[in-house]
Amino acid sequence: MACGAAALAAAAAVSVPARAADAGKVGVNLPLLTSPFWQAYNQYIPRMAKEVGIDILAPVNSNQDPAQQITDISNLINLGARGLVVAPLDSAAISRALELAERRKVPVVAVDVAPTKGKVAMVVRADNRAYGAKSCQFLGQQVKSGKVVQIMGDLASVNGRDRAEAFRACMKGFPNLTVLEIPAGWKSDAAAAALDSLLSANPDVKGIYMHAGGVYLSPTLQTLRRKGLLHPAGDARHIVVISNDGIAQEFEAIRKGEIDATISQPADLYAKYGLYYVKAALAGQTFRPGPTAHGSTIVEVAPGVLEDQLPAPVVTRQNVDDKSLWANQR
Repeated sequence: MACGAAALAAAAAVSVPARAADAGKVGVNLPLLTSPFWQAYNQYIPRMAKEVGIDILAPVNSNQDPAQQITDISNLINLGARGLVVAPLDSAAISRALELAERRKVPVVAVDVAPTKGKVAMVVRADNRAYGAKSCQFLGQQVKSGKVVQIMGDLASVNGRDRAEAFRACMKGFPNLTVLEIPAGWKSDAAAAALDSLLSANPDVKGIYMHAGGVYLSPTLQTLRRKGLLHPAGDARHIVVISNDGIAQEFEAIRKGEIDATISQPADLYAKYGLYYVKAALAGQTFRPGPTAHGSTIVEVAPGVLEDQLPAPVVTRQNVDDKSLWANQR
């Protein structure tokens, strides 16, 4: 999936520690930059930092390596970052970095993925169980019987687990559908290889749910095309596809009739409110469960753990050109 755009984005977010002269700013850690979603998030960070009014270090890219992420966060803390905005790669492993941050009194806001252990000032994400349930409902409405495929993310991540578990639970309400699963771990090559094998054994698949279009869209479409199974919406042979992310590439695929829907995960709002909450934490501000002024709801997902669940609309051919969607604004 790495391409020219990814290389340019990676150049702006390097996996090296900040200079000591930058101490006192807020550190931002990125999980990867091979996905268009995270490239977009990375581009929003400096813009939103200016809007929120906070000084940041150059974002650090951990290249989809949980161990490297812990090292990167430790480096930022040791060099004096006064707050952190982190997108955890592994919900459990990130606890080591969170424990260090707590000892050093550095507030942390987790974006996109909630940790299973460790103190955070706020978790900023959308309701990932709703992603799985909405995707199931969409497929269930479009496909009356047959086989559907769930191309899953990393089940060590709470996002992967939430989407997978909610999709499975919802699918119990569609007894005429059989769910086949691919554990792809957010890796495009793993998704491509497994989908190729699955379609060879099951050429009669009727629907596909991708946990992340940023990493799975391209290999899925390439595989379908290579096997002669990529037919436009409206064709009786069309395989119904819904994705999660809301990137521009998914929107274009919807317009072409290659896929049918995606759920727009708000890259812009992840950047904005990740920085907003770390600034609030540094000022000693606290929050309570309930509606926010920006159209979301803060919920207590575990004792003492608050999560701002930002809105994530379903995008179809009917609303794909909506100018309010972040992928149409860039």
